[in-house]
Amino acid sequence: MKLAFIIDPIHQLDPCHDTSVALMEAAQTLGHEVWVTQANLLSVVEDKAWAVLQRAELIPVQLVEGRYFAVNPWYKLSDRSFTFLENMDVVFMRTDPPVNDSYLYATYILDYIDQNKTLVINSPNGIRGANEKMYALQFSKVIPETIVSADKQLIRKFVEAKGATVLKPLGNKAGEGILFLQSGDRNFNSIVELSTFQGRVPVMVQTYLPEAKEGDKRIILLNGEPIGALNRLSSGSDFRNNMAAGGTVAQTEITPREYEICTQIAQTLRQDGLIFVGIDVIGGYLTEVNVTSPTGVREIDKLDGTNLGRHVIQWVEQTLQSKK
Repeated sequence: MKLAFIIDPIHQLDPCHDTSVALMEAAQTLGHEVWVTQANLLSVVEDKAWAVLQRAELIPVQLVEGRYFAVNPWYKLSDRSFTFLENMDVVFMRTDPPVNDSYLYATYILDYIDQNKTLVINSPNGIRGANEKMYALQFSKVIPETIVSADKQLIRKFVEAKGATVLKPLGNKAGEGILFLQSGDRNFNSIVELSTFQGRVPVMVQTYLPEAKEGDKRIILLNGEPIGALNRLSSGSDFRNNMAAGGTVAQTEITPREYEICTQIAQTLRQDGLIFVGIDVIGGYLTEVNVTSPTGVREIDKLDGTNLGRHVIQWVEQTLQSKK
């Protein structure tokens, strides 16, 4: 197979952490060609999607005594080639958020790939329709009490009713801009005004879950099925559990309640073409659905002795084989 990965500039990736690298390594180890490009290197010519691609040869990281080690440089790239994307068997859209204009335009270009010829993970239309905060709202039975609004008075009423809440900007990533908001907070007006850009942009406000102190679980789903999980714990100086906010990770298991959540959302994910997804769960409640470039694979592999990248690529192999 030939696999194209649309990623951030490869020199910016951390081979010991980034899930994109884990997927590329797995593909190469299984004997497939790995090609890389960036969102700004995509084009439409004669009604077809093209990209400036480079063949990548990777030196896989090594796990030694519980730590990943990578050589420097850990990759080698071929010369650039302007290539018809339908020459690829699979295209992974793995550009990190935010989902800004550049990101959205890239998904529009990917719409010009015939998915009967080339599998696109995740579906461009699915990504556009799945804001990582808002998407969870349709699963009302498994999420915390939540509102989305730019209305200060509505937000105040909700916070006063719940006592403790978490305010989340809709377009951020990695815990950026998430705030703990309590009833009676003397900074309430300023927090809401800044977060909503003076009432022009809605934010999500959720009931605070005290179980967050015990961790924020990331579960990786492949075609709706959970394949691995880890628990993220705050550093102690920050209420957020995100790894990017300094949180640590710990081994965990998927509980019956969490399997129930996965079952409830699986069919919708499949319908929307969201094949490789990371969900966040706190205290048995779904809080986010990550569809752009879910991470956590390296950490799960290290904790559990698994190889989730290999699992994903083998699923791709089987899926493409079944279409022939």
